Amino acid sequence: MRLFALRDYRLLFGAQVIALFGTGLTTVALGLLAYDLAGPRAGLVLGTALTVKMAMYVVIAPLTAAYIDRLPRRAFLVLLDVIRALVVLALPLVSEVWHIYVLIGLLQAASAAFTPTFQAVIPDIVTDESDYTRALSASQVASTMESLLSPVLAAVALTFMGFDRLFLGTSAGFLASGLLVLAARVPNARPSTRAGAWDKAASGLRTFLTTPRLRGVMALNLVVAAAGSIVVVSTVNYVRDELGGSQSGVAWMLAASGTGTLVAALALPRVLDRIAARSVMLTGAAVLAVATSAAVAVSAAGPGTWAGTALIWTVIGIGMALVITPTGAVLRASVARSAIPEAFAAQFSLSHLAWLITYPIAGRLGTGAGFTLAWSVLAVLAAAGATAALLLWPRHDGRETVTSPVTAARHVPTTDRSTLSRAA
Repeated sequence: MRLFALRDYRLLFGAQVIALFGTGLTTVALGLLAYDLAGPRAGLVLGTALTVKMAMYVVIAPLTAAYIDRLPRRAFLVLLDVIRALVVLALPLVSEVWHIYVLIGLLQAASAAFTPTFQAVIPDIVTDESDYTRALSASQVASTMESLLSPVLAAVALTFMGFDRLFLGTSAGFLASGLLVLAARVPNARPSTRAGAWDKAASGLRTFLTTPRLRGVMALNLVVAAAGSIVVVSTVNYVRDELGGSQSGVAWMLAASGTGTLVAALALPRVLDRIAARSVMLTGAAVLAVATSAAVAVSAAGPGTWAGTALIWTVIGIGMALVITPTGAVLRASVARSAIPEAFAAQFSLSHLAWLITYPIAGRLGTGAGFTLAWSVLAVLAAAGATAALLLWPRHDGRETVTSPVTAARHVPTTDRSTLSRAA
């Protein structure tokens, strides 16, 4: 509550939450739009659109983080929200598949620039270290809540309206996000002490490559992306064509995965007080490997059932939470406080790079060769990522145990963080 007593943070956090839900609702509506335009080839269209999204995130996010100290940040954030509002408003008007790719490229370029800019603003308006740690955790919780509530809200809305109306709502949401940013006092960035833009963009990546536990996190990103691509890309065609479901059925199936994510995320803080993050995250990787194998088995056996599919989707959600939720604490305990934004920016790009690999597999291979083969490849990638994480992240890596986000901030003093960043 002390954190949300800060007016400027409260406004910016509200803007982030609204933008997150706008992005989540747009993803659901985009899948239905793809089905409306392409029918059985919707998975290919959606997979390609999401590949474009991830390419924008991988390329633009680190560039934005590198150059953001040269831009007026409040005006830039508002401009990005306006761009997103206009693009989403245009999506229901498209009549050709290629229109989707162009508009998604513009939308996700703006979203990719928004996130690192928002993250760079937080330490300037939340100056207390414990509050800053909580601010990072709050952003993580907001992302988790969005994964649950966006499909649920979409499912409820689709019982009263067509999916094209979802685009109108999300466009209004982006405009509201821009107004909240406009009302906040956002200081411009202080000039960076680093020599060049590439040095800033690459510093976080170098930290990942030289830190054993962060190399394990890189492998875990692949596990999450492999399992998550089955849910994000394949749900619309699997529910509509294999299960004979409706538009709202697609949203409810996505909500099953989000429910698993939320339930696990709510239970994890107490678990992480007792069990090391490494054990929790590797358990999550194992859960995802098993769940993707179960999806392959169900697909190979023939048309599945609603209950069986929902169960697998829920387990995937649980596994994703087990991996994703402790990640922020692992990052914070692995670098000095001054390097936290760069570490988060690197994780942002690296995690989306993993999705850039798996989205085309789920979309193109799933459309051309069927769910069974595509999901088999993704299951192999999930198993390979889990195995690599086990080998890359040693049980004793010279660092103290990472616990929950709050207790991690309490157990890792500021004076120890520089030591931690050198320990590997």
